[in-house]
Amino acid sequence: MKTEELHRWDVTYREAAAIQEELRGKLILKDDGLIEPPGSVAGADISYDRGSDLFFAAVVLMKYPELTLLEEAAVSARVSFPYIPGLLTFREGPPLIAAFAKLRNPPDVLLFDGQGIAHPRGIGLASHLGLILGLPAVGCAKTRLVGSHAGVGEKRGEWTKLVYRNRQVGAVLRTRERTKPLFISQGHRIGLPRAMAIVLSCCRGYRVPEPVRRAHLTVNRLRTERTNGERKGV
Repeated sequence: MKTEELHRWDVTYREAAAIQEELRGKLILKDDGLIEPPGSVAGADISYDRGSDLFFAAVVLMKYPELTLLEEAAVSARVSFPYIPGLLTFREGPPLIAAFAKLRNPPDVLLFDGQGIAHPRGIGLASHLGLILGLPAVGCAKTRLVGSHAGVGEKRGEWTKLVYRNRQVGAVLRTRERTKPLFISQGHRIGLPRAMAIVLSCCRGYRVPEPVRRAHLTVNRLRTERTNGERKGV
């Protein structure tokens, strides 16, 4: 996969915030170039031990709508950018981009365990990396970062608006009955209705979309193997 170098990553807090402000204006928040139906969907996730600078990133590419495995790519990398709420892309972005770069084929849609435009500056991980990768991207977060919402119905597929500063920035979507909802927000090059439909169709018995779930399992396995190996002196 090809990626576009939109900015440096070795930046200060103020520089990072300024980059977000600049990039936000480039986001396309409607269906743009999205293949119908998509032929593939990728899920991305990252894992690291608290206090460690070693990050593990994975991307799982699956055929859509069957959700059979096509490719999997993973990397480990040292990260120096500090933990700052609202700027997590500057910690997690470089390892994830390196993992995407290892894919032989570009996905049609990207799903991230993170935020899209439901973010203090309107550009979370899914939006930022959607721009860099130039592909339709969706944020599928397990927790709310900004905004407020009404109650969500208990049935699968029910949802309510996520509103921040008098603007709808996403949806609170029930993907499985009797389970906490997900916070869905547009990343880039996709409208919210299509984003929700793709996420829901990728949830096969679990709360999170299958590509993201598989990426999560992969990074946790890699992190555990590395930790166990270090303890054994391997």
